[in-house]
Amino acid sequence: MRRDVFRTIPARHVLALSAALLLGLATSQAEGGMQVGAATRNITPNPLLPVSGGMGTPNPVKEKRGELTARAMVFRNGDVSVAVVQLDLLGFPGVLCDRIRAKVPRIPAKNILIGSTHTHSAPDCYAFPDPKNGHTGDLKYMQSVCDKAAEAVNAAINGLQDVTLKIATGEAKGKIAYNYYAPDLYDRRMSVIQAIGKNGKPVATMVNYAIHPEVLGNNVGICSPDLIGPLCDKLEADAGGVALFMNGAQGGMITADNRDLSTPRDAQRGVWNDSRRWEECIRIGQLMASEAQRLVKDVPVQANPSLFCDAIEVKFPVESPLMWAVILLSPLKYPHNDDHTINARVNLVNIGNAQILTIPGEALPNIGFYLKRKMKGNHHLLFGLTNEAFGYILTKVDFKSFPRYDYVSRTSLGEMTGEILIEKSLEFVNKSPVPDSESEAK
Repeated sequence: MRRDVFRTIPARHVLALSAALLLGLATSQAEGGMQVGAATRNITPNPLLPVSGGMGTPNPVKEKRGELTARAMVFRNGDVSVAVVQLDLLGFPGVLCDRIRAKVPRIPAKNILIGSTHTHSAPDCYAFPDPKNGHTGDLKYMQSVCDKAAEAVNAAINGLQDVTLKIATGEAKGKIAYNYYAPDLYDRRMSVIQAIGKNGKPVATMVNYAIHPEVLGNNVGICSPDLIGPLCDKLEADAGGVALFMNGAQGGMITADNRDLSTPRDAQRGVWNDSRRWEECIRIGQLMASEAQRLVKDVPVQANPSLFCDAIEVKFPVESPLMWAVILLSPLKYPHNDDHTINARVNLVNIGNAQILTIPGEALPNIGFYLKRKMKGNHHLLFGLTNEAFGYILTKVDFKSFPRYDYVSRTSLGEMTGEILIEKSLEFVNKSPVPDSESEAK
């Protein structure tokens, strides 16, 4: 407004106008504070279904340990809303993610991040083709997962409340994970995002860590969230609110450390027998929950953290005949391009001084280390198996280069998958806003 306009307005009107403008500004700032809501839904099949640990015929089960769940945490600041969804499943393809997004009209589809925990004790949601011209999945169950996950997100939106955030990153200590291929080559860092309500109690706690939840595996006849169930149960019992887990760069082969170190299977190669018991899931899951609480306990509170979210589509060549057959023959009708490529969504989210980057599959740990080193902000979170879950992602120097990586190479889209992911992800990071600095934490 031009200053000379005020000369034609009586003084009392100028004061009234000024007061109105200040009131409007204060209202806008109040409405722009961080809000979080969270909710869960049970997705355990009834009756129980066979469970899948990857390609091949799922194995029958006779019992369950814990419940498979869909867990949602919604962040809102002003006109920006972001939903994060955890599914206790081996993987969840993008074509099914889109069904969930279609049922959540109050959040832009590109701002809904859907990741699987990668438990090896849950039903197949890929619908892998089988040799009999059929498939390995239960389509009715897959639709029920979509419905329940959408219910969880919508319930989380309905439960939005004013919060402050605590964000922490540090080494998770204890016998939790190791690299089956090279025991010491894994990322020990755990990140935690905790939303604190006005009553001083957590509304939700999200844990990000790289690990295969395969203590039980798919050969023991049990349907289970594996170690993730006890992790979430303990966090909710100790802290309150809703707990979530988002996996990291756990490919090749960052797995749960359920080794019985007193009984080596091959001492020269450093291979031990595993303890595939529910009690071991409880031990590891509860240890992770304790470490998460230790890490987040004394960190500064971020009173009004900013929120940013964007997404890009990345095109990946499909060189693997096995993976291309899944794309063409699955009844889920995976979207694909005529030039033997697929598109996968990658999200970038800034929450306060943390930055989150999604990975549409199982990235090997060296890729995870490199991406985190190049990301912005003070806390770097990678959400693996999110928005898409097609196989392992490794760099060209690792692809088919030595026998240990034969399996992860065969179940990868191709030699250039890791190179493309790194290039496009870092271009995205460098073009996006920088997260809040640590100095803005209060």
